[in-house]
Amino acid sequence: MVRRTPVSEIMTKNIIAISRSEDLNRAEALFKKYKIRHLPVVSGESIVGMLSYADLLKIGYADTSNDEHNIETVIYNLFTIEQVMTKDVVCIDSSTTIKDATEIIAQSNFHALPVVEDAILVGIVTSTDLLKYYLKQF
Repeated sequence: MVRRTPVSEIMTKNIIAISRSEDLNRAEALFKKYKIRHLPVVSGESIVGMLSYADLLKIGYADTSNDEHNIETVIYNLFTIEQVMTKDVVCIDSSTTIKDATEIIAQSNFHALPVVEDAILVGIVTSTDLLKYYLKQF
């Protein structure tokens, strides 16, 4: 295992993000369509928050079916992305080592780290990315 491997080697570069002006129904649709659990919330190219699928579960009953006419729509219309997202996001840069990113996630209460360069979102590293990396080492 290379101890100084940067997160740029494993981060997702094709980022699915959402703006804070969009709604929670759109967020849920993105989670389902791309089978992801974290959406960076952006203003232009800068990250302003993070929305997780777990955040949706906290305010409603995020439905795993494809039924578009459900109670979640009503509940989601009561909140904005800005009200539900995590605002104090811990970000790392692409040269942060995988070891350091793992330590941050292991000691925190979140499972994704946005990767930024000069305040511009360039990637995301999740706990799943880290687990896959470590599994490849065996």
